Amino acid sequence: MVVCLQADKMVRLKWPLFQTLRGVFAVYKPPGIHWKRLRDTVETKLLKELNSLEQRVPRQQIRFLPSFTEGENGVETSLTVAQLPVLADHPRVKGPKFVGLKVGAGHRLDLRSSGVLVLGVGNGNQQLVHLHDRHLTKEYNIQGSFGTATEDFSDTGRLIERTTYDHITLERLERIIAVIQGIHQRALLTYSGIDLKSQEAYELASRGLLRPMHKSPPIITAIRCVHFSPPNFTLAIQCLHETQQYLRKVIHEIGLELKSSAVCTHVRRTRDGIFTVEDALVRTRWDLHSIQAAIQDSRSKVNATLGATVTSQGKTCPLGSKARRGGAGVQDPHQWGRMHTVHGF
Repeated sequence: MVVCLQADKMVRLKWPLFQTLRGVFAVYKPPGIHWKRLRDTVETKLLKELNSLEQRVPRQQIRFLPSFTEGENGVETSLTVAQLPVLADHPRVKGPKFVGLKVGAGHRLDLRSSGVLVLGVGNGNQQLVHLHDRHLTKEYNIQGSFGTATEDFSDTGRLIERTTYDHITLERLERIIAVIQGIHQRALLTYSGIDLKSQEAYELASRGLLRPMHKSPPIITAIRCVHFSPPNFTLAIQCLHETQQYLRKVIHEIGLELKSSAVCTHVRRTRDGIFTVEDALVRTRWDLHSIQAAIQDSRSKVNATLGATVTSQGKTCPLGSKARRGGAGVQDPHQWGRMHTVHGF
C-alpha cells in the first residue's frame, strides 16, 4: 500500500550545460569519411556523454509492507513502514534521458575531400540556414598534377590520357589563373544584382562585400598559385556556390589551357565563411566539453555575421537588401576553359 511520495534530495542534470550545446561549431573532416557518418559520430558521442552525466536520484516513496510474526493466536500480520525507490525512475526502466540531438551540417564535403565542416546543434540548425543565405565565401587548397587526365578529374579515376608538361612554367600558369579570375569577377558583379555604374557597387567591391543575391553558378572570387614544382602544383581558391567536383574540373581545364592535362590530387577546405582550420575540432576533440567550448567561442562571430549591415548612399540596410538589377550580361564562368585561351605564352 502506497501512502505518499516523498521528494528526496535530487542531483539534477545541469540544464545550463545542455543549453550551451545550442549553436554552431566546426570540425575537421578527414578524407575518406562521408559527412553523414561524421555527423552521426559526433551526435552519438554527445548523446553518450550527456547520458553519462550525473542525474537525479530516483524518487523515494513510503510504503506499508506486511510482516508476519508468530503470536499467541498464531500468525499475526502487521504493517511496517518502508522507504523504497520509485522503480519508474530507475535508469534501466526509463532508459536514457537523451535519445536524439538535432545535429545538422552546413556546406558539405564529398568523400575524398577534407577540411572545415560546420555543424549545428539545436537552434544552431537555423543559424546554418541564415549563414547559408549570407553567401559567404569559402577557401580551398587544391593540389594538382600535370601530365595525366582521368574521367572524373581526380588522380584515382580511370586514366584516359597522358601528356607532356615540360613546357609549363609558373608564368604560363599564372596567366591562365589571371584569365579565370577576370571572368569570374565579371560574373560576380552580374549575379550580385548591383548596378555596375553605381557608387554602391564600387563601395561593396572595394570592401569585398559583393555577394550573389540568389543561387548562382560557382564563382571564383580569388585564385593564386601557392606551390609550383612540376608536375605538382597547389592553388589557393576562394569561391562561392562551388562543389568539390567543380574545383577538380577547374584543375582539368587549366591543364587543357596549358596544352597539357592535369588531375586533382586533393581538395582541402581551409575556411568556410567565418570558420577557419584553426576553429575546426580534430577527431580526438569531438567530445562534449570541446564542442561546448567551440560553440561558445563562435557565438559572438556568428551573431556579428548574421547582424552585419552595410551602408550605401547614407542608408543602413541588411547586406544586399537594396541591390538592383543592372549591368551587361556576362558569360557563364563554367565556360571559361572553352571560350578563352591566352595566346603568346
